[in-house]
Amino acid sequence: MLERAGESSRELLFRLLQYSLYEESGTDGNKMNENGLFDYPWFDAYFSEPGREAWLIRDIGGKLLGFAMVNEYVQKADRGHSIAEFMVLPGFRRKGVGRQAALLCFEKHKGNWEVSPAAGSTRAEQFWESVISRYTGGRFEFSDGIFSFFSGAGETDGHKGLSGR
Repeated sequence: MLERAGESSRELLFRLLQYSLYEESGTDGNKMNENGLFDYPWFDAYFSEPGREAWLIRDIGGKLLGFAMVNEYVQKADRGHSIAEFMVLPGFRRKGVGRQAALLCFEKHKGNWEVSPAAGSTRAEQFWESVISRYTGGRFEFSDGIFSFFSGAGETDGHKGLSGR
């Protein structure tokens, strides 16, 4: 379901990211530049820096369903992982694709996690609250627009991940 986005899928990921930034621009104020693109200064780092990962979300047959970008930039903990960008294509939403992809991301890295839903998007906030609440058994915090929780096997730091259920 998650396929690492390498150099061969760089352009595809860029196009998906542009679509996502456009979609969010209605609520978060993203602005296009003079070339008709949304700036994303960290994009190249996902192909060159440790601690940054980009994933294509695909079904079992290989059909593209969306993408996820994960990094180690956290604001509420000393270290951990964060969902930087996440999008499921509209035709595949509300079918469990996003939930499953998010859980796969969380299971790739045990420890502290943070998710900041798209600013101003009630739908994004509701989606992430539902996914994280179910994943942690309700053991998460939400402050300053950031969901904070722990992903791990069994009880650890007061949080319980899927593998501990």
